[in-house]
Amino acid sequence: MEKIGKYIGYRTLKTAFGAALAILISQRLGLSYAVNAGIIVILSVQNTRKKSRDLAVMRLGSTVLALAIGALVFTLVGFNAIAFGIYLLLFIPIAVRLKFHDGIVPCSVLVTHLLAVQSVSWFWLGNEMMQMVIGAGIGFLVNLHMPSLENQLDEDMVEIERLMSRILISLSHSLRNRQQDQEEEELYRSLEAKLREGYDRALRQAGNNLIREVLYHVKYMELRNIQLEILTYMRRYSKRIYQSTEETAMVAALTELVAEQFHDMVTSEPVLRKFREYKEACQIMDLPKSREEFESSASLYEYIHDLEHFLEVKKTFVEHLAQAERERFQQGLRDSENEEVVEKE
Repeated sequence: MEKIGKYIGYRTLKTAFGAALAILISQRLGLSYAVNAGIIVILSVQNTRKKSRDLAVMRLGSTVLALAIGALVFTLVGFNAIAFGIYLLLFIPIAVRLKFHDGIVPCSVLVTHLLAVQSVSWFWLGNEMMQMVIGAGIGFLVNLHMPSLENQLDEDMVEIERLMSRILISLSHSLRNRQQDQEEEELYRSLEAKLREGYDRALRQAGNNLIREVLYHVKYMELRNIQLEILTYMRRYSKRIYQSTEETAMVAALTELVAEQFHDMVTSEPVLRKFREYKEACQIMDLPKSREEFESSASLYEYIHDLEHFLEVKKTFVEHLAQAERERFQQGLRDSENEEVVEKE
């Protein structure tokens, strides 16, 4: 069984089961073209519950529209290729206007059955409608069971915070030693890949909740994506700082302090004090004497501005969280911090 699970995904298993069940039910009910119900299941199984639900509702609506237009056209024009072309000329624009895009092909297949039997009687209209009800309904029902992504998302968050903390440490070392960390590029690539993977997973998790919107993980990933962009700018500015001055050492120490307290939900007073000390030092420092000094000073200023912005976006994120989400965020920071302590030991 484990070997089968290795090569066949859960979604594939649900699709196969649902398609077979839909065909069996259609056959039991004596429906013609019963196999089509299975095809509709294949087209209806999505990667989230919400997508599957919305698709089922949309296809039921588009089926009613398609059968109504088809019945009208066939009655007036006859059962021929020209009539089917007229049906498409009417149905496609209306379906697009009503946002029934995904129903155009399967519903048109159902209408071809009316053309094949050359009848628009209530029996045949009901036959085609029942195929869609069975196929879309079973597609939705088999999609109700979705494996939770909570544990994977928690692991993603721990790894994201570990990488961000290491990047801050790396930036601190680069400022202090005027030498780029060899692992820095790999850290950025790893963080970008993990955020992309985590954001996709968070969207799927949010789409699997039909009762209420649970967007905590999505909001978390959006926060970290903004912070990654800020870190990218900080890295760019750090490469333009050519001199090791007292101010550079102060910014390096501040960056290291931010890294050490990365898992705190609120920026601590020592960090805020360091920012104030740096700003006060900037006011009394000598003006640059050369172009190189000017560029280095300007880059240092932009760097510290982005570091402060890095903390501000986190503060804004926390302020807009509900109480339960805030507690969850704090617990996640603690878990991540404990994970790093264990790793260091």
